[in-house]
This record gives sequence, structure tokens and C-alpha cells, in this order.
Amino acid sequence: MKTTILSTQDLTAGYYVGKKKSPILERLNLTLNAGELVCLLGANGIGKSTLLRTLSGVQTPLEGKISIAGKDMSQCSARQLSRLISIVYTDRTLAGALTVQEVVSLGRHPYTGFFGRLDIDDKTIVWQAMEAVGITHLAQKHIATLSDGERQKTMIARALAQQTPIIILDEPTAFLDVASRIETMQLLHSLAHNQNKAILLSSHDISQSLVLAHRLWLLRNDRTMIDGMTEELIMKGELEHLFANREVIFDYNIGDFLAKPTIIHQVSLHCENNTLKHWLSNALLRNNIGIAENKEIIISATDINTIKISYQKGNYIVGGIEELIAQLEDIIG
Repeated sequence: MKTTILSTQDLTAGYYVGKKKSPILERLNLTLNAGELVCLLGANGIGKSTLLRTLSGVQTPLEGKISIAGKDMSQCSARQLSRLISIVYTDRTLAGALTVQEVVSLGRHPYTGFFGRLDIDDKTIVWQAMEAVGITHLAQKHIATLSDGERQKTMIARALAQQTPIIILDEPTAFLDVASRIETMQLLHSLAHNQNKAILLSSHDISQSLVLAHRLWLLRNDRTMIDGMTEELIMKGELEHLFANREVIFDYNIGDFLAKPTIIHQVSLHCENNTLKHWLSNALLRNNIGIAENKEIIISATDINTIKISYQKGNYIVGGIEELIAQLEDIIG
């Protein structure tokens, strides 16, 4: 049985302009469970950051209710909230003069006294947080000397040191290279599972979100939200509504969005090697040639250097993709 840590009832998130309410997202009923990584996906400017700030208590809801660990958020003090939710923002930290261990130690602030002194238990928790994300070897390095990936791990360790059941991250992979994005997403998935954390993050990294998220919160173009298990939402076609009316399509085979191609001709493609078939299709689409069944021109291939073109006027064997495209251009005219 899943333990629900956070839930919303008819939540409306937005801003006040003077005394007038300016809603961005309305009547949201969402749940966040312990042990799950949930990815919030949606276009830029659609309201993802507004929602995360509202759920983390930084911004007051315009209407509705947020419950955390059975408590009404509106009845929680700032200190109580800091023991329930930790936040990792998109912005690069400016604490360059501090060491990694000092930054992670800031996560103990909700539990220390007025002078912020750490006792032996606090120091143990800080070290365990660094161990959990694999940065103990960086403990005495200054934040300014770290790579973006190392810096992000440091901020996640600080959130762990805060010992909250919920961690909320706003685009944690925004400044990272491909390898660091994958490592960070895998780390967050592991922490949710191994430490029973409820982890919610917004992301534009669709492919990694679909691989690692237990559930998705999909914020559609019309600002409606759907919440469900990742694979179920994919198979129901819900990803197609994420960027409606934009020049992109969702590719079910690779689990990511691609540019909507302009097709001026179609051929049939026969290839038993799925990897070869994918990249041949990619080359054809880039040249405005689509793939369909029962077309006059048939492409078949056993390897990248042996590609056969068959059509009513004859057969051709070509030795690579460049020759394939050139030959097709001659045939198609």
C-alpha cells in the first residue's frame, strides 16, 4: 500500500495582482506518495514552477487545500514546513566560498539552535547525506570549483540532510550535460526507492523522465493536469497532448518528442535489425521520405553498407546511406 505524503483538494495556484486573483492552474487534485519519483512535465510558461512553489509553501494557494503528512499546510509554521519539505531550485548556487560539507550542513538548519551549531548527530547525518549521493571525496572542496553535476549533487545532499519526507526540485538537470542528467535522474530514482522519499521534480528531460519516473503529472497545453502511472499514460496517448498545436510529435519507439517531419514521398522499409531500421528511418525522414506499408519503392537492408532498392523498373544495391538518398532522389525525381 502506498503512503500518501502530500495531497491537494481543488487547488488553484496563481498570483495576486493587487487584490485581484490571477489563477494559473485551477482545481487540481493530486497525490504524492512515499517511495515514488514523480516528474512534472509541460511546456515552458505553462505553470510548472508556480505549482512547485505553491506545493512547497513558498506561495500561498489562491483556493483549495494542501495536506502534508495529514496536516493542513496553512496551519504549519515555517519551521514545521522546513521539516516536511526540502527544495532544490534551478538556479546555480552562489555560495562559492563555502565547502561542500558546509553547504550540505545548511540542511540541518531546521534542527539546530539559534547559533546553528551542529552536534555529533547532525554531523553524522550530513556525512551520510554526502555518502548517499557519492560526494564524500568532495567534502572540503569549495562550491565554486565544482562541475555543474557535482554542484547539483551537493544541493541534493543538502536536501537529504534536511531529513524531510518530501523533496521538491525545479528542473534539477537544466544546466547539466547528458551524462550528468542521467546520473542525477538515476540518483533521485534511487533515493525515492531506498530512502522512501516522495520526490517531485519538474523536467524537460522527457526520455529520462519516462524511463525513471514512477508516475507523471502531465500539464497540458490547456493547463489541465493528468496524474497517472508513466506507462499507462504513454499507452493512452496522453503524451501527445503535452505540446498540442506545436510542430513536434511523440515517438513511441524512443519515448521522446521529435520535430514533425515534412513528408513528400513514402517508401516501404524492410529490415530485421531494429537499430539499423531506426537509423535508416531517421535518414529517410530527414530527407522528407516517410515509411509506410505496401509502397511502390521498397528498401531492404541487412547492414548499413548493403541496402537494396526495389521498384517496378528494377533493383539497385547501394553501399551506404548517402548513396541510398542520392538514388532515391533520382528515382522519385
